[in-house]
Amino acid sequence: MSQTTTRTSEFFDGLTAELTALRDVTQQRFRPLTNDQLNRRPSPDTWSVGQCLEHLNIIGGFYLPSITRKLKQAQERGSTPAETVKHGYIGQKLTAAMKVSPKDKPLKTPQQYAPSGSRLPRTVVEVFGRQLDELLNLLEQARRVNANAVRIPNPIIPLLWPRLTDVLEMLVVHIRRHVAQAERVLQGQGVVA
Repeated sequence: MSQTTTRTSEFFDGLTAELTALRDVTQQRFRPLTNDQLNRRPSPDTWSVGQCLEHLNIIGGFYLPSITRKLKQAQERGSTPAETVKHGYIGQKLTAAMKVSPKDKPLKTPQQYAPSGSRLPRTVVEVFGRQLDELLNLLEQARRVNANAVRIPNPIIPLLWPRLTDVLEMLVVHIRRHVAQAERVLQGQGVVA
């Protein structure tokens, strides 16, 4: 994979714009859903909209506190922003895997990060919205430190600690992937935008 040089401000501007758009989709498409629309599964082996969001909440529940803690440590050390963003090889591979279309290569979710139930309360949408807001706040904080030097533990491979830049990009791509999945579920139900 070739390394392209991206200015730190451009990198964070792009992630912020994408996350803001995903937050808008959440507000406009997912908040108004009925309990039935939220929990209806297209088939027994596919997730409902609520399950897609619960999966993202579970992942966010791991990463967001860890990112918060690591950003605070970087701020306390007096870290200052780097001019350009650096990506690690493994981080790029993880993000690239998330970008592959689910139809081309479905990814298996580890059991501990899979949705826990088939009838989820409406609070799953509210929690997801709060996590999006928190992630937007963390993106803003990450602009003020050298995000290349901050390492975040990986929940699946404990010895792997990718750069914060890679984790943030992977999280946004992962959210995009499952929001698109939830949108396809709604389209299958005939719920139009």
